[in-house]
Amino acid sequence: MALSFCGNDRGSKAYSVDKGVLDNGCFVDALNLVPHVFLLFITFPILFIGWGSQSSKVQIHHNTWLHFPGHNLRWILTFTLLFVHVCEIAEGIVSNTWSNHLHLFMPALMGFIAATTSVVYYHNIETANFPKLLLALFIYWILAFITKMIKLWKFAEASLGVQQLRFCITALLVVLYGLLMAVEINVIRVRKYVFFANPQRVKPPEDLQDLGVRFLQPFVNLLSKATYWWMNPLIIGAHKRPIELKKIGKLPIAMRALTNYMRLKDSYEEQRDPDKSPSIWKSMYRAFGGSILLSSTFRYMADLLGFAGPLCISGITANMTFGVYFMSSTELLQNTSVLAVLLFLALVLQRTFLQASYYVTIETGINLRGAMIYNKILRLSTSNMSMGEMTLGQINNLVAIETNQLMWFLFLCPNLWAMPVQIIMGVILLYYLLGNSALIGAGVILLLAPVQYLIATKLADTQKSTLDYSTDRLKKTTEILKGIKLLKLYAWDNIFCDRVEETREKELTSLKTFALYTSMSIFMNAAIPIAAVLATFVTHAYVEEVRLSPAKAFASLALFHILVTPLFLLSTVVRFAVKALVSVQKLSEFLQSDEIGDDSWRNTEMSMSLEVGKKYKYHGDVSAHTRICTLKVRSHLQLLVNFRAQNPVRWAKGFHADFVNDGFFTWGSNLSTLSDINIRIPTGQLTMIVGQVGCGKSSLLLAMLGEMQTTSGKVYWMTPKMPKSGFSNVDCLKNRYSVAYAAQKSWLLNATVEENITFGSPFNKQRYKAVIDACSLQPDIDLLPFGDQTEIGERGINLSGGQRQRICVARALYQNTNIVFLDDPFSALDIHLSDHLMQEGILKFLQDDKRTVVLVTHKLQYLIHADWIIAMKDGSLLREGTLKDIQTHDVELYEHWKTLMNRQDQELEKETEMESQTTLERKTLRRAFYSREAKNQIDDEDEEEEVEEDDDDNMSTTTSRRSKIPWKMCCRYLSSGGFLMVFLMVSSKLAKHSVMVAIDYWLAAWTSSNQSLIAEVIMFIILCGAAIALCLITSLTVEFLGVAAATNLHHNLLNKIIHAPIRFFDVTPLGQILNRFSADTNIIDQHIPQTLESLTRSTLLCLSAIGVIAFVTPSFLIALVPLAVAFYFIQKYFRVASKDLQDLDDSTQLPLLCHFSETAEGLTTIRAFRHEARFKQRMLELTDTNDTAYLFLSAANRWLEVRTDYLGAVIVLTAAVAAIWTSSQSGLVGLGLTYALTVTNYLNWVVRNLADLEVQMAAVKKVNSFLSTESENYEGSMDVSQVPEDWPQHGEIKIQDLCVRYDTMLKPVLKHVNAHINPGQKVGICGRTGSGKSSLSLAFFNMVDVFEGKIVIDGIDICKLPLQTLRSRLSIILQDPVLFSGSIRLNLDPECTCTDDRLWEALEIAQLKNMVKALPGGLDAVVTEGGENFSVGQRQLFCLARAFVRKSSILIMDEATASIDMATENILQKVVMTAFADRTVVTIAHRVHTILTADLVIVMKRGSIMEYGTPEILMEQEDGLFASFVKADM
Repeated sequence: MALSFCGNDRGSKAYSVDKGVLDNGCFVDALNLVPHVFLLFITFPILFIGWGSQSSKVQIHHNTWLHFPGHNLRWILTFTLLFVHVCEIAEGIVSNTWSNHLHLFMPALMGFIAATTSVVYYHNIETANFPKLLLALFIYWILAFITKMIKLWKFAEASLGVQQLRFCITALLVVLYGLLMAVEINVIRVRKYVFFANPQRVKPPEDLQDLGVRFLQPFVNLLSKATYWWMNPLIIGAHKRPIELKKIGKLPIAMRALTNYMRLKDSYEEQRDPDKSPSIWKSMYRAFGGSILLSSTFRYMADLLGFAGPLCISGITANMTFGVYFMSSTELLQNTSVLAVLLFLALVLQRTFLQASYYVTIETGINLRGAMIYNKILRLSTSNMSMGEMTLGQINNLVAIETNQLMWFLFLCPNLWAMPVQIIMGVILLYYLLGNSALIGAGVILLLAPVQYLIATKLADTQKSTLDYSTDRLKKTTEILKGIKLLKLYAWDNIFCDRVEETREKELTSLKTFALYTSMSIFMNAAIPIAAVLATFVTHAYVEEVRLSPAKAFASLALFHILVTPLFLLSTVVRFAVKALVSVQKLSEFLQSDEIGDDSWRNTEMSMSLEVGKKYKYHGDVSAHTRICTLKVRSHLQLLVNFRAQNPVRWAKGFHADFVNDGFFTWGSNLSTLSDINIRIPTGQLTMIVGQVGCGKSSLLLAMLGEMQTTSGKVYWMTPKMPKSGFSNVDCLKNRYSVAYAAQKSWLLNATVEENITFGSPFNKQRYKAVIDACSLQPDIDLLPFGDQTEIGERGINLSGGQRQRICVARALYQNTNIVFLDDPFSALDIHLSDHLMQEGILKFLQDDKRTVVLVTHKLQYLIHADWIIAMKDGSLLREGTLKDIQTHDVELYEHWKTLMNRQDQELEKETEMESQTTLERKTLRRAFYSREAKNQIDDEDEEEEVEEDDDDNMSTTTSRRSKIPWKMCCRYLSSGGFLMVFLMVSSKLAKHSVMVAIDYWLAAWTSSNQSLIAEVIMFIILCGAAIALCLITSLTVEFLGVAAATNLHHNLLNKIIHAPIRFFDVTPLGQILNRFSADTNIIDQHIPQTLESLTRSTLLCLSAIGVIAFVTPSFLIALVPLAVAFYFIQKYFRVASKDLQDLDDSTQLPLLCHFSETAEGLTTIRAFRHEARFKQRMLELTDTNDTAYLFLSAANRWLEVRTDYLGAVIVLTAAVAAIWTSSQSGLVGLGLTYALTVTNYLNWVVRNLADLEVQMAAVKKVNSFLSTESENYEGSMDVSQVPEDWPQHGEIKIQDLCVRYDTMLKPVLKHVNAHINPGQKVGICGRTGSGKSSLSLAFFNMVDVFEGKIVIDGIDICKLPLQTLRSRLSIILQDPVLFSGSIRLNLDPECTCTDDRLWEALEIAQLKNMVKALPGGLDAVVTEGGENFSVGQRQLFCLARAFVRKSSILIMDEATASIDMATENILQKVVMTAFADRTVVTIAHRVHTILTADLVIVMKRGSIMEYGTPEILMEQEDGLFASFVKADM
C-alpha cells in the first residue's frame, strides 16, 4: 500500500478544503512542517561553513567559551522538547493503524531533527561567542509557537480535551516553544546584540583565559557536563602517553583551596561566641549547603526514575499480546515497543542524574578538604607536642584520615535522606503489585536491616582496632629498621622481630574478625533479597486466590533488588556518619587546642619595618648612625629604668635586644621547667649559655621565642621605635622581627641543599658562598651527586647528623636577621669544624654584621670569646656576667670550668690531621653513593631483563603493556593464600551463581505454567535455601583466602628484611622499606580481598545475565557483538587513564603529607623565622595539585560510569525489543528483562574493580620484589653445642690474612690484614679516612663479606660460628646512640636475662643511676620513640651502660665520645680503664690522644696495616705514620 502524506483512504476527503483551509487537519500538520524546514535551511549552510573553516584551523580554544544567559534552562527545555517529540512520533505511529497517514508522525520527526539541530547550532554559536546568529533561532521559536498554537486552537474547537493524548502533547509543545522564545528574548535583553545601539561585550570567565586551567567541568555545556564528554581527549590520549601533572593543569579559581578555605573560615569565625565553641557542622553547612542540596535533588530524581524499570518490565511482560484516530493516554502506555523505549530513556536519565549527584558531592567534599587544619598547625603550642598531647602521628592522621572521613561522609550524605524515600516508594509499589504478601517480604528486609547495621558497626570497630595494631606494628618496625645495625651487632634482631610478630599476631586476629564481619556483611547482602523473595512468593501462593502472573512476579523481583541497595548502603552510610562525627570531634578538639601566646610584639612591628625600609635610605653618615643609636637607647630608657630598679646589680652598659623578667616557664604540666629567670641579652654581642646536660639551656631559648607557656614574668624584645626626627637607619632595622634559629635537633626540608640554606630568602651568591665556607660545607656538597641542587630531607639523601646540623647553622647565618639563636651547633661536629665555625661563622661572619648572637654550647673553651655568659643549673640561673665577672665573683665555678677547659684545650692543641668525625661522615656519604650506584646498576640490569622491548619506544608495545592486566601477580597472590582456599572460592562462586539463575528460571516456569502448587513451592524453597548457604560459603572463602595471603606475605617479608645483610640497608632507602610495611601491607590486608570479591561477583553476575538474555531471545546475541566491542574499548581506555590518575593522586598526596609532617616537626624553627605565610602558601599549592588529580580521577570514574550505564540501557532496550519481536513466552521475557536491568548496575563495577585490582596488585609486586633479597648466613658450620658456654673466656684475638669487602660487586676494603691481640689488652686503631678501621670492627661481628683469611677468637674461627652465637658474645659501642621505645630495662637487656642489681650497677658505672632513680618507675621508666626524652649525651651513656650489662670479655668502641660534653667524656674514659680493666678493649680512634695510653696501637692505611706496636715504640720511629699523627696532634 503506497504511503502518502494525508493517507490514501478510499473515498476520504483528505485533501478537500471545503470547510476552510485551516479546518483540514492534514493541512495544519503540513503547516507545522514549515518552521522546521526553515530552520534546517538556514542553519545547515552556517554550520557547514563554520565547520568547514574550523576544521582547517585548529579547534577554537576553550578560552572563547562562555555561556549565554539561560544556558542550562535552554538545554533542559530542548531535551524535554526532544522527549515530547519522541512521544508525538510514537503516538502518531501507534494511532496510524488503518492507513498510512504520514502527516501523523512526519512533522513530529522533522521537529525532532530541527530541535536537535537547534541545540548543535546554539552550541557552536556559543563557543564562537557570535550572538547575532541567534536571530535565526529566535525566528524559529516564534514560527513554531504560532503553528502549534493554530493546531491546539483547532483541537479545542473540535472539543478534544486532556483525555486525548495528542491534545496533551500539542499543549506541551506550545508551552515549550513559548518558554524557549522567552529564553531567546532574555538573551537579547541581556546581551543587546540586536535592536540595541550598543551591544554588550562579554569576556569569558577569568579561569578560561588562563590556559593552565584544564578542568573544564564548570565551563562546558550541559550535555558535556552530564556525559563528561570533555574528558574524552584526556582519557583516550592516556593510551598514547601517560597523563602527567602538566596535562591536568590548574584548578578553576572557585575550586582552589584558598577560596574554599576562606569560605569555611568565614562561616567558622561567624559563630565565634564566648559561651560555646563554634560547630564545624554549621560552618560546613553555611559554606557548602547549596551544593549538598543540589546533589540531593539529583539523587531524588534518579531514585524515583529507578522505579520506572520494574514498572516497565511489568507492562512489557503483561502486554505480550498484539483503530482509533485519537488515542487515549493509557493506550499508548500499553504498547510494548513504546514501553521499551520509555524504559531506555528512564534508565539513561536515572543514570545521568545519579552520576551528576555523585559528582557534585565529590566536588564539595574535595573543596572541604582544604587548608583549615594547616592554618592551625602553625599556631599550635609547642608544649602540646613535647608533652605528647598531640603527636606528629596524630596531626598527620588529621590530614590523611580525618579530613578524608569528612569528605567521604559528604559523598554519602545525600543517601541519608534519599534512602528512606526510596524504601517507602518501593514498599508502596510492591504492595500495589502483590497485595499483603508484599508486606511480608518487606518485613523480612526491614527485620534483617538492623542485623546489617550491627555488622557494619562491628566492622568499623574492628577496623579501628586493626588500625591501632598496625600503627603499633609500624612503629616497632620503624625502630627496628632505624637501629638495625645495633640489633644485628648485639644479635637482638630475632628478639625485636618477635616483638613485631607479636603485634602482627594481634593485628591478624583483628583482621580475621574483620574478615568474618565483612563476609557476614556480603552474605547478608546476597541473602536478604533471596529470603525476601522466598517469603513473599510462598505467602502469595498460599494466601492470595489469584495466581501469580509473570508480569507481577518479575516486577516485584526487580523491586526487591532496588530495595536491597539502600538497605545495604544505609549501614555503610550510618557507619560513615558515625566516623564523621568522631572526626569532627577530633578536628574540633584540634582547632580549639592551645595556641601559642599572642606575639603582639612581633606582629605589630611587621608593618613598620617594611615602611621604614621603603621610606628611608641610609647614606652612611656616621653622625646619623650615632644619633639613631642614642635615640634607640632613649626610646627604651623607660623600660630599662624600671628593669634597673628591680635588679640594680645586673644593670650594665649597652642596651638589650631581649631580656626576661622574673620568668617562670613551663612545658605544660604545671611543673616549672625554668624558674625565676632574670636575664638580659646585650645587642650586637655574643652571649653564651652554658651548663650541664639537661639543665634547661634549650628551654631558655624557646622561652624567649615564646614557645613555652609563661606562668609568670615577661619577655621583652627591644625594637627601635620610629624616631620623631623623620629619618631612620635601615641597618639598625635588619628585619629584626624574625629570629634566625638553629635548633639542637636539626630540621631539614625536603628540598635541595640550596633551598634549605636560603630558606625563602633571595639568593645572594656572595653571601651564600661566605656562609658555605664558614660552615665548611663545600667538601660535603662536592660529594653529592648534583652538588647543592641535590634533594635532601625525608625523601632525599640521608645526611649524617653533623652534615644536617651544619646545614641548619648555615640557614641561620644566611638569613638577614638581627638576632641569631644557635642551640648547641657544635654537638655533632668534630673539633676542626667547631673551631672553623666559631672563628669564621660566629666571630667573623655574624659579629662583623653586628648581629646579636645567643649561643648554647658545651664547649667551654669558647667562653673567652663571649661578651656575656649565662650559666644555667637545673632550670634556673646560676650566674650571669662576663667571664671576668665570674672569675672575680664565683671562683669555684671558674675553677670547675678551668679544669674542664684544660681538657678541651689539650684537645685543641692536638689539632689532628687524623680522621675527624666530619671526614667520617663524608666517608659514609661517599660509601652510600658508591653502594647506591652499584645497586642501581644491578637494578637496571634486572629491569632490562624484564622489559626487553622498552628501548624501541614504539607506541604499540608501551600501550599494550600499559593496558595489560597483571595476571602473574594475581597468581602469586592467590598462591600465597593456598590452593585449597582458591579451589573452594572458585567452585563455591560458580555454584552460587548457577543456583541464583536456577531460582529465577524456576520462578519464570512456575508463574507461566499451571502445574500443582505444592511441588513448585517445595522446589523453590530448596533452591532458595541452597542459594543462601552458598552465599555464606563464598563470602567466607574469599575473605579468609585474603587473610591467609596477607599472613604469609607479611611473615616472609619481615623475616627476609630483618635477616638481610647490613649492606642491603645501606643501599635501600629506609622510606622504601617502610612503605612495604605500611601502605603495601595495608592494601594486601584490607583492600585486595574486597576488590577480588567484588570483581568476581560482578563479573559472574554480568555473565549470567547475558547468558539468560541470550537463552530467552537468541537474536540478542547479534546485538551483543557491537556492545561487547564498545565495552572492551571503554574499559581498555579507562583502565589506563584511571591508573595514571590514581598514580598522580598518590604521588601528589605524598608531598602534601610530607609537607605537613615537616611543618609540624619544624614548628619552632618556622615560627622563629616568621615564615608561617610562606609555608601556608606552599601548602595551598600542594593541596590544589592533589585536588586537581583527585577531581580528574573522580571525573574519569563518572566518565566510565555514564558510558557503561548507557551501554547497560542499550542492552535493556535490545533485550526488550528482541523479546517483543520474537514474542516468546511471557515468563521468560520477564526473566530476561530483570537480568538486563541488573547488568546496568554491575557493568561499571567490573571495570572499576579491574582497574582497582590492577593498582592494588602493584603492592603485591613490590612486596614480592623484596622477597628475593639474599639473607645473611645465620647457620654457620659449627653447632651451637660445640661452642663453650663462657666463650670467649680470655679475649685473645688473632687476625690472619684477612680480606674483606662489602659486596661481591665491590673492591675489597681490607687487604691481607694480620694482627694478634692478647687477652686483656687495650688496643687503639687509627688511620686516615677510608683506611678501613670501621670495616675491621664490623669484621669482628662477621657483618661484612670475609672472602679470604680468618679471625680467630679464643681458638675458634668466627666465620664458622652461627651468627647469633658470635654476636651475642661480643660488645660494641657505636658512634650514634640508638634507643628503642619501651622501658629502660628493655633497652639495656631485651633478653631479660640479667638481675636488677646488675642493671643498676651498669647504670652507676655510666653515671646514670641517680637520674634513672628520679624517674617514675625506675628501670621501667618510659623511653619514648628514639629516646627523645633524654638528651643526646644521656643517650650515649645509656649505650655505654648497655655494653657494660653484657659481661663480654671483648669490647669494641667505635669513637663513642663524639656527642658528650667534656665532663662526661672524662668519666667515660675513666670507666673504661677501671670497669674493663680485665677485658680486651679495641678502640677505634678519630683523635690520637685517646689511644696514647693503649697497650698496642695499630695504624692502618688503605685497608692494610702499616704500623703495629706499643705507642712508645711507634713514637720513636721519627718518619713513621703514628709519629706524624701525634706530632700533628700536639
